[in-house]
Amino acid sequence: MQGRTLTDFVVSAARDAALRTIEEVEIVRLSLEDQRRVADALLDPPEPAPALRRAFERRRELLGDS
Repeated sequence: MQGRTLTDFVVSAARDAALRTIEEVEIVRLSLEDQRRVADALLDPPEPAPALRRAFERRRELLGDS
């Protein structure tokens, strides 16, 4: 019907199924409220926590100021 071999059809169907599976696992779906929270955090990020400040300072010590 499609002018393909059985092998080509099966490989194509398996590939499509694999892509759908990956999409279902990799795509993060957020509620409207969670979308707002992410947008707010990106537009107005909170001050870094003390542990993050220490980590950046340690990185600077190890790798230089880059």
